[in-house]
Amino acid sequence: MNHIVTVQDAVTAFAPFMEPTDAELDAIDAEMPVILADVDLLDAEIATFDRTPTELDERRIRRARRRALAARVALVNRTIEQAGGAA
Repeated sequence: MNHIVTVQDAVTAFAPFMEPTDAELDAIDAEMPVILADVDLLDAEIATFDRTPTELDERRIRRARRRALAARVALVNRTIEQAGGAA
């Protein structure tokens, strides 16, 4: 008879070096507006997969695309400002 042994200690025992660093968490926070804008865009696109998009759907997708693009531009501009200006 084979005994089943738990491996929870091996799975849940993370060393401190495996946690995200403060710099990584800050980077995620900085990118969060882009992530949320992309999620909104995906939501708008997914809503139209099983039907023909109406004019309202098309406007929603266009607005979501513009917000996603604006969030990306803002992130790039912040990154350039933090790096000390344009190259």
